[in-house]
Parts: sequence; C-alpha cells; structure tokens
Amino acid sequence: MLKNRNLIAPNDFTNQELNEILLLAREIVNRPDFFCKKAEGKILASLFYEPSTRTKFSFDTAMLRLGGQVIGFSDPLTSSTAKGETVADSAKTISKYADIIVVRHPKEGTALLMSKYAECPVINAGDGGHQHPTQTLTDLLTIASNKSSLCNLKIGVCGDLKFGRTIHSLVTCLSGFEGNSFVFISPEELRMPSYIKEKVAEKGKSFIETNDLEAAIGDLDILYMSRVQRERFVSEEEYLRLKDYFILTADKMALARKDMIVMHPLPRVNEIATEVDADPRAKYFDQVKFGMYVRMALIMKLLGLDESTPEEDK
Repeated sequence: MLKNRNLIAPNDFTNQELNEILLLAREIVNRPDFFCKKAEGKILASLFYEPSTRTKFSFDTAMLRLGGQVIGFSDPLTSSTAKGETVADSAKTISKYADIIVVRHPKEGTALLMSKYAECPVINAGDGGHQHPTQTLTDLLTIASNKSSLCNLKIGVCGDLKFGRTIHSLVTCLSGFEGNSFVFISPEELRMPSYIKEKVAEKGKSFIETNDLEAAIGDLDILYMSRVQRERFVSEEEYLRLKDYFILTADKMALARKDMIVMHPLPRVNEIATEVDADPRAKYFDQVKFGMYVRMALIMKLLGLDESTPEEDK
C-alpha cells in the first residue's frame, strides 16, 4: 500500500509499486470517466518555488480531473517565504489545509525536508539539479506504452547530464530493471555525475560514455534528449558555447533503428529540430499527456483512493 507515503526520489518505491502505479495509470487512460470523482473533497497544495509549465499544469489538471481541488502558488514572492518563513513551518502550516503537497524548489533536498514536517504526503516535483521522480513515472509510462517491457533496453541519454534531474531520476530508476544498459552522451563539461554512475554500477548495470551521438544512435532502443539548462550555469559564455553541442536532426534519425523511440522532458530549445516531430518515433509530446495520467494515478495511490478500479467495478 502506498497510502500516506511520500515520493521524493525514484527509489522510494519498489519495482512492484512502480508497476502498480503504471497499471492504474493505464486504467485511467482507458476509462477516464470512471475516475472523475475519485478525489472529490480532497485538496492538493501546489507549491512551485521555481518556474514550471508542464509539471505544474500536469499536477493541477490531474487533481481537477479526479474531482479534487487545487490551492497554492507559482511565485514564492506571493507566499510567506518572502517574509522569511522556513520550509519546515511552511510544511506544517500548509498540511493543515491540504491532503497532499506537491513541491518544486531550486534547492536540492527541500522536498525531503518538507516531507519531514508535513502531516500529509509530499511529492517532489523537482529539486534543483537533483531528482524529478514524477517525470520518471511519466517516462516509464511512455516506455511501457511503446515497448513490451521496462527490461532489456539500451537507453541513450544525451545532452546536459550534469544538471539534468530528469535524466538522473530516470537512469537511477531504470538501472533497477533487469538487463538494461546505458549510453551517456555528452560533452566533457556536462558528463553524468559520479554518484549516478556509482548507483548504476551498484545495480550491476553497464554504461559507456561518449560525445559522439551519430556513432551511438544506431544501437539504441531509446534516445532521451535533454536541453542544456541555462538556469544552472554561472557563466553565460559557457552556456552559449555548449547549448547547441547536440542537435537531433532527420539525418541523424536515419541512422537509428526503426523501433527506437525519442523522448524529451521538454521544454526543448534547439536540441531537437522541428523536422523530427513528424517522425513516428518521436514520443516527446505523447509524454506530456502520459504525465497527467500517471500523476492522477500517483495522487490516488498516496491518498488511498484506488480501492475500486474499473475491473473490480464490473
């Protein structure tokens, strides 16, 4: 049971628990009307201390589609944070009003800290360059919907691997599934952090590092692109030098397998040419919709609202 649990990092849940969430998400995809009142009377607090479009809208829409309500802010200057209130006090206060909290914060560890003081489940919607576990759930649902399994896959992650929290979360999670291997594609300056590579090695999974996308793409089952994150750079000059290091084009896609899929957490800047959008292997806009469904499933699980599913209701 996931009721009253927190989701701070991908490894907070077992593979079986992750599969239960994905199974429920697929039920919601198939019969959304059945779930439209599941969270009636429940309130989600949406606390975004950092700009977001997809993640915030996805969570807000997920709760509304479940029949619940949303409170919160998208600008911390409109909250008591501007007056100096601590994260701990904010968590204690807001959990008096809400049944579940979603928090995004630029500082790593904030979601974990909030979960220690809140009296309701806390979901990490991204903390600095650290983790983004609900994007990982989105990615897993996308993969499961396009591949026969989450196992025995060769996954290439490309771009900003140093600061890419979505990539950190996904690689950490997929390293726990049997038979997976990884190709880390990045410039030297944006290589995967050592602690992520250590986690992959601890799980007994193999990886290689390269800066050659064209040489790597032909062997991949999944290519996960990411933007170079301007907001994480201290030097504007360094950002400008690296931002267009990799650009996925139709010519590069011609080197890939026919069944390879391309994913991206969005927003993109220039790392995937718009000509690739028409390729049936491009799945990044599908990810957006999957994100809403999987967050609906997660909210239901953490609030214990999943006792009756469509199969049981027949």
